[in-house]
Amino acid sequence: MTLHRMGIGSSLVGSLRAVDGRAVVRMEDRFSTDIEDLWSALTDPGRLARWIATVEGDLRLGGEFRARFTSGWEGPGRVDVCEPPRRLLVTMSPGQDDQTVIEAEVIPDGNQTLLSVEERGLPLDEAAAHGAGWQAHIEDLAAHLAGQPSSDWRTRWVTLTPTYRDQQRRLG
Repeated sequence: MTLHRMGIGSSLVGSLRAVDGRAVVRMEDRFSTDIEDLWSALTDPGRLARWIATVEGDLRLGGEFRARFTSGWEGPGRVDVCEPPRRLLVTMSPGQDDQTVIEAEVIPDGNQTLLSVEERGLPLDEAAAHGAGWQAHIEDLAAHLAGQPSSDWRTRWVTLTPTYRDQQRRLG
């Protein structure tokens, strides 16, 4: 799916689906930056803090860390795959009942770079909340890359949630 630049009045950009009784949230967007810059925004703790989360700990392959997201969620994570500058896979809350996997893929596309982010293993009844949250995070990433301030995450999340609820109803 190819997405247009997201903004406050933009339409839905993410998708929700069910796999093995769990929800999957997927976001894709194109950014006017090179692959190394986008990879840095996804992996450098100083840059992560500007758009999604403060992250502390061991951020190398197999390392464990703690994250505090702008959404308010806080918890442990583990780096399972790190293939710079193309693919990152982390497990959040490893070994716990609320464990999920977040995978980011970065692909150069001409003078732009495509980012796909997928979070898997979510409870079906939380899919809409996570879909809206991920869209708000990706919009904040776009603002960061453009040198602009992030939006008020919670306000944006509240605005987006009803649209994602419509997708959640179709999950079964």
